[in-house]
Amino acid sequence: MGNLIQLNDVSKIYKIGGNVEVSALRSVTVSIEKNEYVAIMGPSGSGKSTLMNIIGCLDTLTGGTYILNEHDVSTMDEDRLAEVRNKEIGFVFQTFNLLPRYNALDNVQLPLIYAGFSRAERMERALKVIEHVGLTDRMYHKPNELSGGQRQRVAVARALVGRPSIILADEPTGNLDSKTSIDIMHLLGDIHLNGNTVVLVTHEEDIARCAHRIIRLRDGLVESDEPNHNIHNG
Repeated sequence: MGNLIQLNDVSKIYKIGGNVEVSALRSVTVSIEKNEYVAIMGPSGSGKSTLMNIIGCLDTLTGGTYILNEHDVSTMDEDRLAEVRNKEIGFVFQTFNLLPRYNALDNVQLPLIYAGFSRAERMERALKVIEHVGLTDRMYHKPNELSGGQRQRVAVARALVGRPSIILADEPTGNLDSKTSIDIMHLLGDIHLNGNTVVLVTHEEDIARCAHRIIRLRDGLVESDEPNHNIHNG
């Protein structure tokens, strides 16, 4: 299939205060193929959030190279990173990140407004993904009129609407109860089956076991990178 994500010998050093340096990632090499479903795990401080931010083009690396869908993002400036981010990646966050004054349909359309799509095409795409996540009957409701699970479904629909290569889900069930978490993981599984590459960042073993491969980080290094032979759907 070919690698969609290729990180080679990637390091990330943060400078804190004056001369204090913290190595968040140290010589990390990871490749992810198209249509893989991968979980990134690790304790607090392991580097998983930094790795997620680099994969999502939200942060730049200190050393090494990062090739995303044949684009070398290692040397891109902020404008070019934003362009690649908007085209290639759909984000699903633990805190949903929905705009409270906008209804579900408007929230889902937002990435397409930034990308310059016509009103007609925005509406067509948004309606399709809202139907896909099972929220057609709630699309005119604002976030405060939706349950946590419904809000996360809106966030998933918003991530899908731009038809990105990758869905990057950061602790997507962190604010949800167990039953709702299972529903959201089923939805991410369906998205993977429909052809998307899914990269899931989590500290929960049960959630990670929904993925087909688990990468574990510790102290900024890849501790293990193995297929998951005990896949379950929540």
